[in-house]
Amino acid sequence: MHASACARWRRSLLGGAVAVMTAAVTVCGLTPGPANAALALQEVMLVGNNWEGVADVIKPSGTFARIGRINLIPDRNERLREIYLNPIRLAFFLGIRETVGEGHDQYIDDMYSTPDGSAIVVSRPSFADVAAVDTATGRLRWRFPVSGFRSDHMAVSPDGTRVAVSASTSNTVHVLDITTGRQIGSFKTGDKPHENVFADGGRHLWNMSIGEVNNDFDDPSQDWLKGDRKITVVDAATFRRVKVIDMRPRLDAFGRRDLSDAVRPVAFTPDESRLYFQVSFFNGFVEYDVAADRILRVKTLPENPDTSDDRRTFVNDSRHHGISMSPDGAKLCVAGTMDDYATIVDRATLQEGPLVGAAKPYWATVSGDGAACVISESDADQVTAIDFATGRKITSIPVGDHPQRIRLARLPAGWTGTTG
Repeated sequence: MHASACARWRRSLLGGAVAVMTAAVTVCGLTPGPANAALALQEVMLVGNNWEGVADVIKPSGTFARIGRINLIPDRNERLREIYLNPIRLAFFLGIRETVGEGHDQYIDDMYSTPDGSAIVVSRPSFADVAAVDTATGRLRWRFPVSGFRSDHMAVSPDGTRVAVSASTSNTVHVLDITTGRQIGSFKTGDKPHENVFADGGRHLWNMSIGEVNNDFDDPSQDWLKGDRKITVVDAATFRRVKVIDMRPRLDAFGRRDLSDAVRPVAFTPDESRLYFQVSFFNGFVEYDVAADRILRVKTLPENPDTSDDRRTFVNDSRHHGISMSPDGAKLCVAGTMDDYATIVDRATLQEGPLVGAAKPYWATVSGDGAACVISESDADQVTAIDFATGRKITSIPVGDHPQRIRLARLPAGWTGTTG
């Protein structure tokens, strides 16, 4: 979620948007717990440890100290029994482990809290689902199996009531009621839908499809074998397509035929007039004028001399993966995944600051007070905060196995973890 949407979402939660769990949930035959009265909430950061299935909860600014932990796969044994009894699902489960999972099962891709903080909603790629885990008991509240065999990135609407999830093997985005898990709607995308972003105050939903990232057809001459990559923009109320943006002709017109058109993580300016995005195989990012529908600038960031130029060695085709923007729109934070650094970039000049060493940084988000960028160091099992003003490292906090997505959230005040 970009900075302006994050701010609107935080305001909606603080403004008392507290869902009451009264409706029966039809998804998987589960029912929620008793209705909850409005509780005082604390802002936190959720750190999803993808290979462990546990989320660390840390303070959203200041010391970024750990508050507690929560197991987001309490139903692991049940899910594994289902998978091993279904040969087709088992084949995909093992395929995820050996390809995108780098030899590991993928238990947590993305996660958000419900508006009242009573549950964490998580996409679980290896289980091909979205699930809600009760923050008080650690128990499963509801579960939504996505179409196909793998779930991926999510986005939450500015009012906190809807969550969109990419079903990467069925080229579909599902939009769910975040409290009940009921599907509100869905839409088709390009090949391998990835990042989702609500825009225009929640009126539109953008999806970026990245194509096939698990084959070795990585040479530019083989680019056509990567599939149909595009941005799909839909009306968030009707899920009807508003427009489709193919970056291939736009990159070509800018003179960058060498760049992939697979759009990875993105960041909007606060007024949503500019979109900054990363593409496969590239150490840098692209600036795009939304209204004019054209690319304005391309920024190449430094290469790590120890990083191989063999594209087949890049994790899921992503040389750099993770970009966020300071709330005032003045600075960008870029995670140089395969180049083992992160850096703060001045948006006006595109001049990068100090290269902050990091072990395979996989995501970048903004601290609760807006003063820092927080990256996940997936190879070091820690998160690191970087000051937007100076570009210097503030601190690093140990977390679990292979942290990836980091999201601001709200949990009940005084929450310190569950044993579920």
